[in-house]
Amino acid sequence: GDMLFFHSYKKEGFVLDLVGDIREINMKAMKARHTAAIIIGGGVVKHHIMNANLMRNGCDHAVLINTGQEYDGSDSGARPDEAISWGKIKHSCQPVKVYGEASIV
Repeated sequence: GDMLFFHSYKKEGFVLDLVGDIREINMKAMKARHTAAIIIGGGVVKHHIMNANLMRNGCDHAVLINTGQEYDGSDSGARPDEAISWGKIKHSCQPVKVYGEASIV
């Protein structure tokens, strides 16, 4: 937040429209005939990609590459079967989760 403030302080006109960004990615997912998610890493990026696919009853293909483990309760550690139960990945999909450091895999 502070860096965004500093940037906007020096250059007026900088706008960060979080709702607009979420709406755009969700609308793209909803209008798509098919979607695939290849997510390297996790966290916020994984959260928004998978939630966008929730809006269309799940993505058709999914490959998740990260070091997240299920026991810590993080979004990154969530297994594909949990995403299927939420409707973020379609039941017909055969998702793959690769447990590993993305720069090595």
